[in-house]
Amino acid sequence: MRTTPLQFQPAQISKFIAANVIGAATFLIFSSTAAFAAIVSKPHTYHLAGIKYEGFVAYDDAVKTPRPGILVAHNWMGVTEQTQEVVLRLAQLGYVAFAVDIYGANRRPANVDEAAKLSSMYKKDRTMLRSRMQQGLKVLRDLPQTDKKKLAVIGYCFGGTAAIELARAGAEAKAFVSFHGGLDSPKPQDALRIKGRILALHGADDPFVPAADLAAFEEEMRSAKVDWQLIKYGGAVHSFTEKAAGQDPKKGAAYNESADRRSWEAMLGLLRESL
Repeated sequence: MRTTPLQFQPAQISKFIAANVIGAATFLIFSSTAAFAAIVSKPHTYHLAGIKYEGFVAYDDAVKTPRPGILVAHNWMGVTEQTQEVVLRLAQLGYVAFAVDIYGANRRPANVDEAAKLSSMYKKDRTMLRSRMQQGLKVLRDLPQTDKKKLAVIGYCFGGTAAIELARAGAEAKAFVSFHGGLDSPKPQDALRIKGRILALHGADDPFVPAADLAAFEEEMRSAKVDWQLIKYGGAVHSFTEKAAGQDPKKGAAYNESADRRSWEAMLGLLRESL
């Protein structure tokens, strides 16, 4: 079907332009910004000792200069959509973010029972856990978008434990952040190797992290003269950043919107200060 073009008189054209000039300018600015802002996100495969791993990377492709890199350690379910969302949020804030794959490309827990068995294997073998984390940090450091001198590590639950273990291994990073992770250490003296700042974000009512572990962690950090913080969120239990944990704190693991928001802001504050 053909249509007849609209016909305007000169006076009508002038009024049209005057009425829409601001909107047109706004459209051009928005279009220009959209054209240049391009968050690239994709799976990223790598190898260690002949084993294939599949992490997830995201960064703003419009930025052509190196920028700080954040290594993200997943919870006991592996590199899930939730992990990818964290990576994307960090990329939108201007970081190069990479989710390390601790388990391996062909090892994805199908349920919490499998996740518990798999994660416990690494908690018992901290050397192996550190090795997987060190390889992830190397992958992040070697990305052309990453400023190799400005690195940080964060992790959730099992990944929070992994983040602190990487610090205890003496990794070259400015900051290490644990969200509701286990803080115990088979070798407290390894804290002497820590080179970056430590931030542990903890649910004050978390039944899965004994008070003795918290006390030992504090003494470990103090004795090693680490720059550290332990923030406890009242009313929060384990997994307080994870909506999939549900809303019932009586189960010991539950989402807490306030603790989630505040802990994220605490992390960002440390990243700004450190990077």
